[in-house]
Amino acid sequence: MIAVVQRCSRGEVRVEGRTVGALGSLGGLVVLVGVEVGDSADHARKLGEKIAKLRVFEDAEGKMNRSVQDAGGSVLLISQFTLAGECAGGNRPSFTRAARPETAEPLFDAVVAAVRAMGLEVATGRFRTEMEVDILNDGPVTLIMRVP
Repeated sequence: MIAVVQRCSRGEVRVEGRTVGALGSLGGLVVLVGVEVGDSADHARKLGEKIAKLRVFEDAEGKMNRSVQDAGGSVLLISQFTLAGECAGGNRPSFTRAARPETAEPLFDAVVAAVRAMGLEVATGRFRTEMEVDILNDGPVTLIMRVP
């Protein structure tokens, strides 16, 4: 699994012009999640726990030492199969590494469940829809995570 984690003061996802998920008023993390061929429920659990525990919020000394939960934030998770795209061979990306939707959707849902199990407020986009994503990156802090 691959994820792009962004610390944000604002995040919202819309489908057909309607907001379907948003960060709470304190901001938090917007996470784009790509499920790849070979990923498992164990990968999903590990990614969810890693997202919840990731220390990217400043403490009193200005060091990134606090998790989203410590900061009182929430998490907006958005499925993004294009993260599995491969561009090394030419100018048109190949998505052969992306898991098929019938495999990817339950694994994405497992990431959502794992983050919620850590006690966090979680919003999501909608799987297999055209989504508009607005974020206001805070910092900016953007990290790429892979769960082997």
